[in-house]
Amino acid sequence: MTYSFFAFISRMKYIRRWALMRNSSPENVQEHSHMTAVLAHALAVIRRDVFGGQADPGRAAAAALFHDATEIITGDMPTPVKYHNPEIKTAYRQVEGLARHKLISTLPAALRPEYQRVFSDADGGLRDLVKAADTLSAYIKCQEELKAGNSEFRQACRQTREKLAAMQLPEVDYFLEHFSGAFELTLDELNFSID
Repeated sequence: MTYSFFAFISRMKYIRRWALMRNSSPENVQEHSHMTAVLAHALAVIRRDVFGGQADPGRAAAAALFHDATEIITGDMPTPVKYHNPEIKTAYRQVEGLARHKLISTLPAALRPEYQRVFSDADGGLRDLVKAADTLSAYIKCQEELKAGNSEFRQACRQTREKLAAMQLPEVDYFLEHFSGAFELTLDELNFSID
């Protein structure tokens, strides 16, 4: 029997993000998920190694890789629509749950528990890190668009930065303090020197 889970996952590259806004550099869900995984891993390392907390960077990265996988079925609903009111938000969560179940059902039975766990990590114990990484990824996208002269992202950048501050996560504050500014630099301005 042929299973379609990974063929579905590979289709994340066809789902565009920021569909309601003019983009200087289009972004798809696969690119966003990769960056979110990189950031979730970093936030978990910061939590563990800088602040002495409990976090598994590998699990955080895996959960982030799949955090938007349901959009293969649902599409990327714009944030203003998704969170317009509690009824839409609740209905969308139900649709995401059904999509998650459908995706997991496209795996052989022996693999389903592991992927169920990965999907559950994004909703459970690692939710704060994955959500923070997701928001950081959006903030970085906004910074990059502004750097390219696209003022379309000015309000989104401000709102996303406020959302990050409201999370009150020391890992996020640390990342913003030590890494965020580099995204505003050109390639020539980035420092390649070795300590």
